Amino acid sequence: MKRSILACLAGLAAWVVVVSVIDRILRLALRDYTVAEHTLHFTLTMKVARLLMAAVTSVAAGAITRLVAPSSRWAPTMVGVIVLAMFLPAHISIWSKFPVWYHLTFLLTIVPLVVLGAQIHPHRTTGLNVPLLKPGQS
Repeated sequence: MKRSILACLAGLAAWVVVVSVIDRILRLALRDYTVAEHTLHFTLTMKVARLLMAAVTSVAAGAITRLVAPSSRWAPTMVGVIVLAMFLPAHISIWSKFPVWYHLTFLLTIVPLVVLGAQIHPHRTTGLNVPLLKPGQS
């Protein structure tokens, strides 16, 4: 149980770190992106970039969650649900500033993408633990 809680915390921390790094990259790569962040007047390219940022971040969070607690079935889903719960009020408050497809794409893909990211680190199986032969044995 402790490991699953730690995995959730690690997944959430990974989400924050990865989104921060990608956001900084977008600020450097896309002209007027920083201004658009403050006004919420994003171009289509910026909106797509932001959705891709959220997707990559969610997959990374799921991978980190699974890495910390490989046997936890609920930890990745919990991370996705917590991230969704954090963003749902914000998206409701800015609903009129973005097209519906943007909100739905963001909100409906968070949990599945975190769970998908958790599949990157497969569960350990005992079948792969083959004993090594001692020198001279065949």
